[in-house]
Amino acid sequence: MTVGVTIGQAAAFAGVTVKAVRHYHKHGLLDEPRRDTSGYRRYGPANLLRLVQIRTLAAAGVPLAEIGTMLDATPDRFAAALADAERRLDDRIDELIARRDTLRRLATGDRALLPARVVEALDEVAAEFGFTEADVTMAREGLVLVRALVPEGFDDYVGKVERALRDPAYVRLVKVLWRAAEWEPDDPRVDELATAMADYFVDHPDLLPVPAGLEARADAAVRYNLLSHYGEEERPAWARVRVLFEERLRSVAGIDLAARGEAEPPPTSAPRGARDRPEAEPPPTSAPRGARDRPAVRTARARNR
Repeated sequence: MTVGVTIGQAAAFAGVTVKAVRHYHKHGLLDEPRRDTSGYRRYGPANLLRLVQIRTLAAAGVPLAEIGTMLDATPDRFAAALADAERRLDDRIDELIARRDTLRRLATGDRALLPARVVEALDEVAAEFGFTEADVTMAREGLVLVRALVPEGFDDYVGKVERALRDPAYVRLVKVLWRAAEWEPDDPRVDELATAMADYFVDHPDLLPVPAGLEARADAAVRYNLLSHYGEEERPAWARVRVLFEERLRSVAGIDLAARGEAEPPPTSAPRGARDRPEAEPPPTSAPRGARDRPAVRTARARNR
């Protein structure tokens, strides 16, 4: 009487496919059984037991590369290997749960791309300022860009905004800025707003909306432009505000935001003494103390002469 079953029957009994059985043979997990007189492999009880063990471990998440060693190990080593596999499976479960939570948060927009505390703070500001849903989305996306382009300066940037929001004068400017989104670019109020904003930051240079770490990057100007131009396509008045704002900062205080990360020109292009002589260019009375000595400021002065 022929003992054993065919590969198809063995696969069915073990709950795997014939392809899987052949794969186990190929990787040395399952020895190939003897063949009968007709040339067919015959899988006996020991083969079936091994096949079930392989399937069970594989289904539990144990990599195939480790299954052979585990099954051939002593009971103690087998138990230790199982414990290690369980630990890695727990880690994988935690990772999958985190991914699921991210998907659920993304269902409400891109809130998952920002720290929870920042999202909560933005919600509070939105309620105070009367932001529309579109306003909130734009503000949130702007923060996402800051975090993506200058991750090392994100906390610094958020901190600046939080400190500025404690100042009623800044809050008034921000409210006007968001109303300006509905203005035409040639509205005379655009010039007034840009001037007021520039004058505010001249008096509060530590609150300038430039993330820490941006200046140290070789492509700082590119990253700054990506950040500063965000939202201007939908709100063209903002583009005009930005241009006038940057121009006034350069003319009044010598602050060139777009050049803050660029390398300082060599001394031959503009001698240090020439830049510092009062008769060549008196320091603006409204410029903050020390602003003339910053590299980006010296660069701007040299270009604007």
